[in-house]
Amino acid sequence: MTELHTPRLTLHAIDTAEGERIVARQAGAGDLWAADFPFDGDVIGVTAFLRTAAAHGNPRPFGHYRITRKADGKAIGGIGFKGQPHDGCVEIGYGLAASARGQGYAAEAVTVLLTVAAEHGVSRVVADTDRDNVASQRTLERAGFRQSGADGDLCRYEVLLDNSSQSSQP
Repeated sequence: MTELHTPRLTLHAIDTAEGERIVARQAGAGDLWAADFPFDGDVIGVTAFLRTAAAHGNPRPFGHYRITRKADGKAIGGIGFKGQPHDGCVEIGYGLAASARGQGYAAEAVTVLLTVAAEHGVSRVVADTDRDNVASQRTLERAGFRQSGADGDLCRYEVLLDNSSQSSQP
């Protein structure tokens, strides 16, 4: 599985070579990026992915995905897992280039990532967002998350997955 699809988006599982281009902010042949992609959040997320891949190999399907808008084929952000599941729980993070925000793309991408988690036996997904990032809080809520706590400037969210009809896969 290297691509996931929603009606408006393609989530492409990045590899090390693509991750290095994103961190360097240097598009390669065939890369089609929105003018404001990658933004700082993409670089942070992909840097963490590259560290994990270097230490443990490609963490697929619990890696990082480039979010591409189907309408124009441009990369507009990233989403991914912040490590492998532990005790049935995994954390996610996501972000969109400013030009793609406010259109429901993030919630759409989060929802498809929840499907991946459920298909691989995960029962709980967590995420956090800054207390003042109301748009991200609404994104998580639209994707089915509920606030589970707060710690300083962070709001913590979780969603419980019903994967009883899914088969666990390695």
